[in-house]
Amino acid sequence: MAITLKEALLGALGQLRWESWHPPCCPRCSDQQLPVPFARRPATSAALAEHAQAPPAAASTAAAPEEGPPGDTEGRGMRVAGGLNWLLQLPRAAQRCSGWCRKEPPTRLPQPGFPGCRSLHGGLMAQYGTEQRGRLHSPEARLYFKNSKGKYISPFHDIPLFAGPNEEKDIPAKRMKLGGSEVILNMIVEVPRWTNAKMEIATKEPLNPIKQDVKEGKLRYVANIFPHKGYIWNYGAFPQTWEDPQHKDSNTGCYGDNDPIDVCEIGSQVRSLGEVVQVKVLGLVGLIDEGESDWKVIAIGVDDPEAQKIHDIEDVRKFKPGYLEATVDWFRVYKVPDGKPENRFAFNGKFKDKAFALDIIESTHEYWKALIHKKTDGGAIKCTNVLVGTSPYCCNENDAQAIVESTPPSEEKHSAAKEVDKWYFLGQ
Repeated sequence: MAITLKEALLGALGQLRWESWHPPCCPRCSDQQLPVPFARRPATSAALAEHAQAPPAAASTAAAPEEGPPGDTEGRGMRVAGGLNWLLQLPRAAQRCSGWCRKEPPTRLPQPGFPGCRSLHGGLMAQYGTEQRGRLHSPEARLYFKNSKGKYISPFHDIPLFAGPNEEKDIPAKRMKLGGSEVILNMIVEVPRWTNAKMEIATKEPLNPIKQDVKEGKLRYVANIFPHKGYIWNYGAFPQTWEDPQHKDSNTGCYGDNDPIDVCEIGSQVRSLGEVVQVKVLGLVGLIDEGESDWKVIAIGVDDPEAQKIHDIEDVRKFKPGYLEATVDWFRVYKVPDGKPENRFAFNGKFKDKAFALDIIESTHEYWKALIHKKTDGGAIKCTNVLVGTSPYCCNENDAQAIVESTPPSEEKHSAAKEVDKWYFLGQ
């Protein structure tokens, strides 16, 4: 039975689907270029031809043959064969298009799912560096921070709380920003996992470098309490937050500890001292440390392999069983080897969820805003900064450089105290 070219083409097209040729997630073929139904239904020959010709060198040079005059049986047969040949070339053209699209950088970030392509490879986030001064594990050692332009900055005040590609242009941020369905925050790593030196942001020094804490004239190291070795997470702080010592927290009944809010990053990587990590918040626990309110936020780096399946505190229980219980135990007893009593917790040590944690973080960010704009008494806190232009404490780049150069230069030799190898067994 004779068939027309149109029937042959439509019959063949009915067996093919666009997704089998060109994945819908391709950035070139996003829903901004093609109607949504186009990626989910059999395509028309005109639409396929138009798309296959869009990328450079991807489309076939063969054109769809036109209908001939009535009665032209031989010509019609040749045109049917030619049309089918043209149609069969479209999958190869689409494959070439897909390969071309993968080689080109996406013109926009894919929206579905988290984290997607949100610069997990470091392409779109602001970049930070550090410079060591003095000898590591000495009272003089300092780690200063630089922005992407190599200018000295304060990690406490100049690194934004909310992560983003143009984050330095939005200081202080006016509101929380969403990455997909998550709030993405910057965390500053003060203590890498499994290390003991109690490193912290020096809130009472200009530009707030990281230094090792000193108590009673001695460098401070956290004890190894069996079965733990040092810190059991990557420990650090959120920039542009401040637990106000003049504010009595209604949840804990205690005043703030006068520091940025603390973060325990539970990912699989051991981070580096001074690393700035983009994290998503999972929950928190309320520590009462020597009578002060000291929130501990649980978070995970967005570049961690498990970040796509861990979204809230209950996911931590599911995928990392025992980790939260170990966290409470660690904070309860970590000062006991120093002769101090066990710490207490708000809510009897119960972890609160992500929504509660974000509310606490937002409130500490507001306290920081008041601090940096001199609307509250910060006491000995140093608010020297380079990027918060609305702050009365903002200085220029030359002043910042002078602050760093006034400290001892870097020394390579260093060694940690022998006590970092000692294990403590409690309950003897």
